[in-house]
Amino acid sequence: MELKFQVRAKIGKPREEVFDAVANSQKLSQYFTTGGSSGALREGTRVIWKFADYPGDIPVFVKKVTPNELIVFEWNAESLSSGYMTTVEIAFESLGPRVTLVRVEESGWHETPSGLKSSYMNCEGWMNMLCCLKAWLEHNINLREGFY
Repeated sequence: MELKFQVRAKIGKPREEVFDAVANSQKLSQYFTTGGSSGALREGTRVIWKFADYPGDIPVFVKKVTPNELIVFEWNAESLSSGYMTTVEIAFESLGPRVTLVRVEESGWHETPSGLKSSYMNCEGWMNMLCCLKAWLEHNINLREGFY
């Protein structure tokens, strides 16, 4: 069985604005990477994400960016020392002038008990990210503040 998942949410903003809120490091840090992001998600770059509720740096290796449509990156599976990466795809689909469907899919875990546990944890984390994105863009509310 391949370990992968997909979560999605509709955001009440134009696709360009939603894409920018994810790709732009300063905006991403307002609602998700609470410890900051070292740079924008641009194809071929390596950025560092930090979270106030998670120790250490998280390297993100950006593989593909199609402006306003898709961001693909790889990062360490399970832990920095796990020895392998998973792939994250964030897709942006316009459903109208002010509605965007954001889909996050992650795949590539080893089919082990620890791989399964990590996939569940990341599924939870990406759904939280989408909820935080929606609250921040639509209502200027930071859901992560005090959440963890």
